[in-house]
Parts: sequence; C-alpha cells; structure tokens
Amino acid sequence: MSEALSQVPERETVEPSQQPPAKPLRAAADTILYVDGVSVSFDGFKALNNLSLYVVSGELRAIIGPNGAGKTTMMDVITGKTRPDSGEVFFNGSIDLTKLDEAAIANLGIGRKFQKPTVFESQSVFDNLELALKGDRGVFAGLFARPNKAQLERIEAVLERIVLKDFRDALAGNLSHGQKQWLEIGMLLMQDPELLLVDEPAAGMTDAETEKTAVMLQEIAQSHSVVVVEHDMEFIRALDCHVTVLHEGSVLAEGSLDSLQSNRDVIEVYLGR
Repeated sequence: MSEALSQVPERETVEPSQQPPAKPLRAAADTILYVDGVSVSFDGFKALNNLSLYVVSGELRAIIGPNGAGKTTMMDVITGKTRPDSGEVFFNGSIDLTKLDEAAIANLGIGRKFQKPTVFESQSVFDNLELALKGDRGVFAGLFARPNKAQLERIEAVLERIVLKDFRDALAGNLSHGQKQWLEIGMLLMQDPELLLVDEPAAGMTDAETEKTAVMLQEIAQSHSVVVVEHDMEFIRALDCHVTVLHEGSVLAEGSLDSLQSNRDVIEVYLGR
C-alpha cells in the first residue's frame, strides 16, 4: 500500500469531466486519511460509488453535497460503522480502517461528532469534559478518580478553546443549542484525536454562534485534522478551506468555494437547488 501511495500524483482541483479518478490524489507521509475506490450498496442503492479522496495532516476540509450524496455513509465507513463493499481506507499511511471496529478506530485517534449534540445534560460543563478524559474511565475510575494537575490544565485549555470558560459550572442541559455543540466538540478534544469528523456543526445555530464555530474549527485545525460536513454555504465560506463536493457517492469536484460556485455541474446538482 505504501508503494501505491508514493506513486499517485500531486493533488489538483478535480473537475467533473475527470470523474471517476483513476487513482486518488497525492498521498504521502503527510496524509492522515486516504480513501480509494470505496463503494457501498444498500439493497441495490449505491450510497458510495468508487469514492476517492484524501486529507492531509493538519488540514481543515469541508464536504458538501445534496441529500443522498453519500456524506454520512462516508463518515460511517471511516469510523467503522459500515463496511465497504470494495476499496481502501487508510489512516496515518498504513492502518487499514476497514479491518477495525468502531471502538478500535476511536482509540486510534478518530473522533466523530454527530449532528445532534449528545451531552450529559444533568452534569456541569466541567463534569462533561472530565468524563470525556482520555484514559481509564471505567466505573470505579469514573466514580472515585479525580483529575490530576495535567488533566485539570487540559480541561481549562479546552474550556477556553470552546468558548465555555464562563459556563464551566453551568448544567449542560441549560446551554443553548450552539453551546451544546461546542461542548460536544470539547468532549471530543478531551480524547485528543488526530482526526475530527464534524457533522453539520452550524445546524440550528444563531448567526453569532455560527461565526464563533467557524473560528473555533479553524483554531482546532492548527493542531488536529478536521473534516466538516455542512450545508450552510456562508459557514463554509467562513471556514475558508478546501471544499469537496459529493454527488451520487462520488467526488464531483474539489477546490475553493469560489471556484465551485462557478462550476456548472456543481450549480446544477447542488448549489442551484
């Protein structure tokens, strides 16, 4: 597999006329996620159809596409929830994710945030982050262990990153929808993942929360790789990152948002809707 990675060409903007690509794009030592020729079918429906893309370590990537384009199935495959019918999915160059279950993939350093935030509403913001600490969180540890100095410092740093320092003692159930989204992102950060998959973080947020979320994800991408699935074009523009458009389970086009907004095929299948 490593030999194949070294032979693929450097990434260029993918135009619709070039689909499907013969091989994914450049994938070398700095590639954290490598997806090549992945197909998934459900009762005859192809949710993914020869999907190929890659994400570089430390990259912030946005994935867009109409409903049914394969975005959720792609994340299911990466996180081990769904097994592909064919194709390769590698993490950090040599780890074959198609052979691992969800727990093993999470322990490798891949965190996923679903669209609907899932937090412990009867616990404080601080307690939610403490419960998410990476390490031994069994029943005994959860009931009796107390965070050490390094762990406390990490919680404080994450509270700062997710803009909830002033809400550390507030019950999670009393937070706004947007703040709950931030808390769940913080809970993922407590696990210190190398790669974060974030599903529609701006959904249901106010304009002010959406703006803060874009800045937050940009900052997180300075020390983590982040893949964001989203529909809000203004939010995608605020992220100011490389964008991949999926359609019918394949990559339709890639590039800056400006270039995609003038792409006739992208306008026809997605932006014009």
